[in-house]
Amino acid sequence: MKKRAVVAGVGESTYYERGRAAESEFQLACTAIQNAVADAGLQLADIDGFVSYMETRNDPMRLATALGCKQLTYTAQPWGGGGNGMASAVMLADAAVSGGYAKHVVAFRALAQGQFGRFGQARGSGYAPGNAAFSATYGLLSPAQICALQTSAFMARYGISQEALCDVAMACYHHAQSNPRAIRYGKPLTREKYHASRWIAEPFHLYDCCPENDGAAAIVVTTPERARDLRKKPVPILAASQGLGAGDGAGAFNERTFPTAHKHVVGRAIWEQSGVTPADLDVVQFYENFTGPVLIAMCEMGLAPPDGIEEFVANGRLLAPHGALPLNTSGGNIGEAYIHGFECVVEAVRQVRGESTAQVRDVELSLAVAGPGFAPGSAVLFCAA
Repeated sequence: MKKRAVVAGVGESTYYERGRAAESEFQLACTAIQNAVADAGLQLADIDGFVSYMETRNDPMRLATALGCKQLTYTAQPWGGGGNGMASAVMLADAAVSGGYAKHVVAFRALAQGQFGRFGQARGSGYAPGNAAFSATYGLLSPAQICALQTSAFMARYGISQEALCDVAMACYHHAQSNPRAIRYGKPLTREKYHASRWIAEPFHLYDCCPENDGAAAIVVTTPERARDLRKKPVPILAASQGLGAGDGAGAFNERTFPTAHKHVVGRAIWEQSGVTPADLDVVQFYENFTGPVLIAMCEMGLAPPDGIEEFVANGRLLAPHGALPLNTSGGNIGEAYIHGFECVVEAVRQVRGESTAQVRDVELSLAVAGPGFAPGSAVLFCAA
């Protein structure tokens, strides 16, 4: 870490509402990778590594052949389910180029829910494996239900109102209105509309939940030396972490720190590695499959104490360009598109470059935090050169 690797290029496919993509998931992945490589000013033949997470269909061998890579020297995926691998994938790409295992590594995620089914849908089965044996048998079947229970416990314990969840959703929709790529572009949200929307799993209203999309996003990671003469300003990776505390990730809500976003260890590691503090941050991108876990993750990353989180997110503090700490400035999972969170990594890099559609002034530190609610947690901190 500590600037030994940089992001040289970012790219995405068109983001579609679920089922609207004319391309296959594999084609979407190829498009995002091609765009990231072109953004860096590299050739596809230069790519010699691929990293993703929860990826079972768009494997590196198939991608390397289809894209015309000259050779492949590194492939990896992190352990764990859900969007927690978003930042871990970047960390693995950093490790590969910093350690000399590859020269130019693509980290990416592609998700076509119109082609392969709804990602957050409860699916019936005659067999409940692993942790599901303690939950599915009682009707706890979907991520919305699981995250809702954690959020309800957190809100009850610290006296947090529905307005705090609304503030997160409002920030995502607000920033989506300036981003033509966003699924929710041209569809503003009001506080009244938020509260009037139907319940999905209390305390989540419709607008607390991310949409289901088709699309792909990618970045190119290399060394500062190789990036020096490339097309775009390289963005260094200052720190990255994936981890768990003792008993964290235990099934059936048996974590010692329940309710948790699994970010206690991750937060400490990010600040220890980087030598900065949460107060130094200029902009943040928090994976929000649902609004509630964002609040928990913010607390565990050290941005605010639980009994102060509602004040922390209120009164426009999350809005670019003038808020105290703008959140999800491309719209995030909720407003831009649910690409399993990887669009948040792309936006974190764009903020440092000064290329965001909701640009924060003079960004020095840009944090991306992966999927709260499912273990293990991860986060990555980008910085100016």
